[in-house]
Amino acid sequence: MDTQSEKPQIETVELTDEQWRERLTSDQYEVLRRQATEPAFTGEYVNMKDDGTYQCAGCGAELFSSDTKFESGTGWPSFYEPAVAANVGTRPDHTHGMLRTEAFCRRCGGHLGHVFDDGPNPTGLRYCINSAALQFDTEK
Repeated sequence: MDTQSEKPQIETVELTDEQWRERLTSDQYEVLRRQATEPAFTGEYVNMKDDGTYQCAGCGAELFSSDTKFESGTGWPSFYEPAVAANVGTRPDHTHGMLRTEAFCRRCGGHLGHVFDDGPNPTGLRYCINSAALQFDTEK
C-alpha cells in the first residue's frame, strides 16, 4: 500500500449558500465563498504580531501559526508554511489571465488566498492570505 499518496481524512463542513451567508460577514463571504481578494494593507491581520493561531473564519480549522508569519511587504498576512498541512489545500487558479496557486481550507473549501515561491527559508513559500478568511486565537 502506498501510504504517501493517501491523504488524511478531514471532517468536512458543508453548508448551503444561505447558511454561509448567515454565518459569515459580507467580507468573509466574498473572500471565502466567492474567491474575492481584500485590498492590500486593509486586512485586520496584516500587521498582527501577537502569538497565536490563525484559524479558518468559515469553519475554525487550524491553518497557520504566528511562528511562521513574516512581513512580506505585499499587504496581506504571509506565512511560510501551514500549521497543519492537512488543513490547507492548493490547486491551480487560472483567473484574471494568470496562472497562480490558490490556497484553500480543506475542511470547508473556503478560499484563503494564494501561494507563491518567493518566500523565506526554510520552505521558500509565501502563503499570501486574506485577513477576512482568518480568525485569530491567542495562545494561552
